[in-house]
Amino acid sequence: MYLTSKVKKDIFKKHGENEKNTGSSESQIALFTLRIDHLTEHLKSNKKDFGTQRALLNLVGKRRALLDYLKRTDLMRYRAIIKTLDIRK
Repeated sequence: MYLTSKVKKDIFKKHGENEKNTGSSESQIALFTLRIDHLTEHLKSNKKDFGTQRALLNLVGKRRALLDYLKRTDLMRYRAIIKTLDIRK
C-alpha cells in the first residue's frame, strides 16, 4: 500500500505542527495531494477505471474546498502551502 501510517505521520509532521495534528488544513491538503498524485498515476495506465476517476474528482473537490477556506481565512498560510506543495490553480 502506498499510504502507510509512517508516510502519514511524516506528512503530518512536515505540514502540521506535529504528527498528532491530523486536522489542520495544511496537513489535510498535503494528504489529499499525495492521494491525488497516486490516483492520477493509476489512471494513466487504467483509463477505463471509472470508480477511481470518480474518487479522484471527489478528492480534487475536497482539496479545492480546503484551499478556498484557507485563502479566505489566512492568506499567508494559503500561499505557503501552495508554494510548498507546488500546487497551482
